[in-house]
Amino acid sequence: MSIAHLNDENFDSAVASGLTLVDFWAQWCGPCRMFGPVFEAASENHAGVRFAKFEIDETNRRIPAKYGIRSIPAVLAFKDGEIAATKTGLMSEQELERWINELSDGN
Repeated sequence: MSIAHLNDENFDSAVASGLTLVDFWAQWCGPCRMFGPVFEAASENHAGVRFAKFEIDETNRRIPAKYGIRSIPAVLAFKDGEIAATKTGLMSEQELERWINELSDGN
Protein backbone atom coordinates (compact mmCIF):
# COMPACT_ATOMS: atom_id res chain seq x y z
CA MET A 1 0.00 0.00 0.00
CA SER A 2 1.29 3.47 -0.74
CA ILE A 3 2.08 5.93 1.99
CA ALA A 4 0.63 9.42 1.65
CA HIS A 5 2.88 12.42 2.24
CA LEU A 6 1.09 15.05 4.26
CA ASN A 7 1.69 18.71 5.00
CA ASP A 8 -0.11 21.54 6.80
CA GLU A 9 -2.50 22.03 3.86
CA ASN A 10 -3.70 18.46 3.19
CA PHE A 11 -3.50 17.00 6.71
CA ASP A 12 -7.07 17.49 7.97
CA SER A 13 -8.73 15.97 4.91
CA ALA A 14 -6.32 13.01 4.93
CA VAL A 15 -7.21 11.95 8.49
CA ALA A 16 -10.94 12.77 8.29
CA SER A 17 -12.28 9.22 7.94
CA GLY A 18 -11.32 5.72 8.94
CA LEU A 19 -8.15 4.71 10.76
CA THR A 20 -5.07 6.68 9.70
CA LEU A 21 -1.57 6.41 11.16
CA VAL A 22 0.65 9.45 10.68
CA ASP A 23 4.41 9.19 11.19
CA PHE A 24 5.89 12.57 12.14
CA TRP A 25 9.55 12.56 11.16
CA ALA A 26 12.50 14.62 9.88
CA GLN A 27 15.28 13.82 7.43
CA TRP A 28 17.96 14.72 10.01
CA CYS A 29 16.50 12.33 12.64
CA GLY A 30 18.41 9.02 12.79
CA PRO A 31 15.70 7.08 14.68
CA CYS A 32 13.13 8.42 12.19
CA ARG A 33 15.13 7.02 9.27
CA MET A 34 15.43 3.68 11.10
CA PHE A 35 11.66 3.59 11.71
CA GLY A 36 10.75 4.45 8.10
CA PRO A 37 11.18 0.92 6.69
CA VAL A 38 9.24 -0.55 9.66
CA PHE A 39 6.34 1.83 8.99
CA GLU A 40 6.43 1.05 5.26
CA ALA A 41 6.40 -2.71 5.89
CA ALA A 42 3.39 -2.37 8.19
CA SER A 43 1.53 -0.46 5.47
CA GLU A 44 1.80 -3.55 3.27
CA ASN A 45 0.11 -5.74 5.91
CA HIS A 46 -2.93 -3.60 6.78
CA ALA A 47 -5.11 -2.81 3.78
CA GLY A 48 -7.87 -1.26 5.91
CA VAL A 49 -5.55 1.29 7.53
CA ARG A 50 -4.24 4.43 5.86
CA PHE A 51 -0.56 5.24 6.43
CA ALA A 52 0.92 8.70 6.03
CA LYS A 53 4.16 10.51 6.74
CA PHE A 54 4.45 14.14 7.83
CA GLU A 55 7.92 15.65 7.51
CA ILE A 56 8.51 18.31 10.10
CA ASP A 57 10.33 21.17 8.43
CA GLU A 58 10.30 24.95 8.14
CA THR A 59 7.15 24.99 5.99
CA ASN A 60 5.12 22.50 8.04
CA ARG A 61 4.82 23.85 11.56
CA ARG A 62 1.08 24.32 12.14
CA ILE A 63 0.05 20.66 12.46
CA PRO A 64 2.97 19.56 14.71
CA ALA A 65 2.24 22.54 16.98
CA LYS A 66 -1.49 21.73 17.02
CA TYR A 67 -0.82 18.17 18.21
CA GLY A 68 2.07 18.99 20.53
CA ILE A 69 4.75 17.08 18.64
CA ARG A 70 7.93 17.66 20.64
CA SER A 71 9.81 14.44 20.00
CA ILE A 72 10.18 12.36 16.86
CA PRO A 73 9.56 9.84 15.56
CA ALA A 74 5.98 10.15 16.73
CA VAL A 75 3.05 8.21 15.31
CA LEU A 76 -0.45 9.55 15.84
CA ALA A 77 -3.44 7.31 15.20
CA PHE A 78 -6.59 9.08 14.01
CA LYS A 79 -10.05 7.54 13.87
CA ASP A 80 -12.48 9.61 11.83
CA GLY A 81 -10.44 12.77 12.33
CA GLU A 82 -9.96 12.43 16.08
CA ILE A 83 -6.77 11.32 17.85
CA ALA A 84 -7.19 7.77 19.11
CA ALA A 85 -3.64 7.12 20.35
CA THR A 86 -0.06 8.35 20.21
CA LYS A 87 3.29 6.55 20.29
CA THR A 88 6.61 8.37 20.52
CA GLY A 89 10.04 6.95 19.85
CA LEU A 90 11.44 4.17 17.78
CA MET A 91 9.17 1.10 17.61
CA SER A 92 10.11 -2.39 16.48
CA GLU A 93 8.10 -4.14 13.81
CA GLN A 94 6.45 -6.31 16.48
CA GLU A 95 5.51 -3.31 18.64
CA LEU A 96 4.00 -1.48 15.69
CA GLU A 97 2.05 -4.56 14.55
CA ARG A 98 0.67 -5.14 18.05
CA TRP A 99 -0.39 -1.49 18.33
CA ILE A 100 -2.09 -1.49 14.91
CA ASN A 101 -3.96 -4.68 15.80
CA GLU A 102 -5.15 -3.11 19.09
CA LEU A 103 -6.33 -0.01 17.22
CA SER A 104 -8.02 -2.07 14.50
CA ASP A 105 -9.85 -4.27 17.02
CA GLY A 106 -11.39 -1.14 18.49
CA ASN A 107 -13.00 -0.15 15.17
